[in-house]
Amino acid sequence: MFTSREKRLMNSFKIIRDKIITWQELYDLRQRWAASKLKVVFTNGCFDIVHYGHISYLSKAADLGNKLIIALNSDSSVKKIKGESRPINNEMARASLLASLFFVDAVVLFNDETPYNLISLILPDILVKGNDYKEEEIAGADVVRANGGQIILIPLVKGYSTTSIINKNSRN
Repeated sequence: MFTSREKRLMNSFKIIRDKIITWQELYDLRQRWAASKLKVVFTNGCFDIVHYGHISYLSKAADLGNKLIIALNSDSSVKKIKGESRPINNEMARASLLASLFFVDAVVLFNDETPYNLISLILPDILVKGNDYKEEEIAGADVVRANGGQIILIPLVKGYSTTSIINKNSRN
């Protein structure tokens, strides 16, 4: 028999796990959100060690619309981009952590180096990246613009990056 607290915690974890969805589930959700005239914001990344800079960035992205989708690089995708020593945390750990944020509506994994195909499938209203990118460098920006959407660059918090955290800890 479970206590009421244990039941609540199991329900909370189910809510988190239910936000981690497949491409098909995301496509279906996107159609429902579009029919309801909800503004969908999309961003992507590795989010290997979630830190203050990520929270600031993602909360600002969420404030731009009604629904926030995070496309998360799969473990194999992170290795292609960052090297064999990454990711630090596996894809389900990273996805679960992101899904636990109250302002995140969906987390979806992708295996390619960029989420271009996923962006082309769901056509978000707003595509968000950090201001360390130029618009012409952002995968899917052309598709979003062609569909009448916006590209928004969010200022990053100085001094916070996964690489700097890893390097700092490896020196200690």
